[in-house]
Amino acid sequence: MPRLHCDQPLLSGLQLALPAGPARHVQVLRLQPGDAITLFDGRGGEYEAVIEHMGRSEVRVQVREHRAIECEPALAVHIAVGMPANERMDWLVEKATELGVASIQPLVAERSVLRLSGERAQKKQAHWQGIAIASCEQSGRNRVPLVHELQPLAGWLARQAAPGLVLSLRAGTQPLPGAAGGSAVTLLSGPEGGLTGAEEDAALLRGWRPVNLGPRVLRSETAPLAALALLTLGGLA
Repeated sequence: MPRLHCDQPLLSGLQLALPAGPARHVQVLRLQPGDAITLFDGRGGEYEAVIEHMGRSEVRVQVREHRAIECEPALAVHIAVGMPANERMDWLVEKATELGVASIQPLVAERSVLRLSGERAQKKQAHWQGIAIASCEQSGRNRVPLVHELQPLAGWLARQAAPGLVLSLRAGTQPLPGAAGGSAVTLLSGPEGGLTGAEEDAALLRGWRPVNLGPRVLRSETAPLAALALLTLGGLA
């Protein structure tokens, strides 16, 4: 059964016209009146729904039973990442959503290859948020992680009220498993080439703790996903 995100509040018994995005999806799938779909609005759980009307520009549905299905990890993991270049950030957002990330903060660091600002940055943010929504539809998640607006690393770091964990290549750092406690954690990961020594020092001076993923050097888009998998799927959640 197709699963679609609806960016307006849902309620059992409600009749509504689907927003443009899910309406196009229904039309592409060539669904017909009487066909069943699943809708979720990001506030928890999902709803059974039935298509009542298929028009050229409007799709109307009847919202039925609410199912209180949740598949979120017990540990809310927020990742802040120096954007990898090209399509690698798209892939990171998609897979991080599948793995249960709570939110994603794209950052511009000193070694970042991809640098965006203004309208281009806003379009990229909207594009990545769309990828997160599609990944939720595919993976069965009912809560969509927020993809924040792009920020410079230094300014973002200075505004963080609570320190988190930094993926580090320095010797003597703590292995990630066992480093996270409580109900939420923020994980900082660098771009291609990693964080500079000064950037990592700036985080450590604010109380962030350096952690490692073992002896291998992982790509900028792989490292945060490996850490996320350890934290959400490795017995800590």
